[in-house]
Amino acid sequence: MGKTFSIVRGLSRLMYWVAALALVSILFLTVSDVILRRFKMPIDWAYEVVVLLGAIVIGFSLPQTTLEKGHVLMDFLTGKLPPHWKRAFSVITRCLGIGLFAIFGWRMVLLGRNVWKSGQVSPVLQMAEYPVAYGIGVCCFIVCAVLFYDLTEKRKGVKP
Repeated sequence: MGKTFSIVRGLSRLMYWVAALALVSILFLTVSDVILRRFKMPIDWAYEVVVLLGAIVIGFSLPQTTLEKGHVLMDFLTGKLPPHWKRAFSVITRCLGIGLFAIFGWRMVLLGRNVWKSGQVSPVLQMAEYPVAYGIGVCCFIVCAVLFYDLTEKRKGVKP
């Protein structure tokens, strides 16, 4: 199982870098568009590319953020509880997270399939939109694997 989770960690890291590259692309595209607008030469397709890249940034950063526990933690709710209650809440939230992200992933894959079948493309560049939906669906399934890894670590008692 250790090899499986090392693969999940590697995929999470790779997706994190894809998200970082998409974020830098948004930055350069937006700055270029603003500068070129001053010279009456706007980039017509900037908005649709920024929207797609924004979806990639959000979706592809989820697995690594979950792995690093970089999300919001409501510690003030559980701070005064005994350790066994904290552990129980942690297990429950991980199980709920696995279920929730499994549903998100499944629905994103279905959305990608529907977008692909309908032939939906972006308005200006005519780019296919289904790869983004499929990619976010895969990211959600990897978040499930990360949460499962965290759950098994908590069960073993390795992490508090």
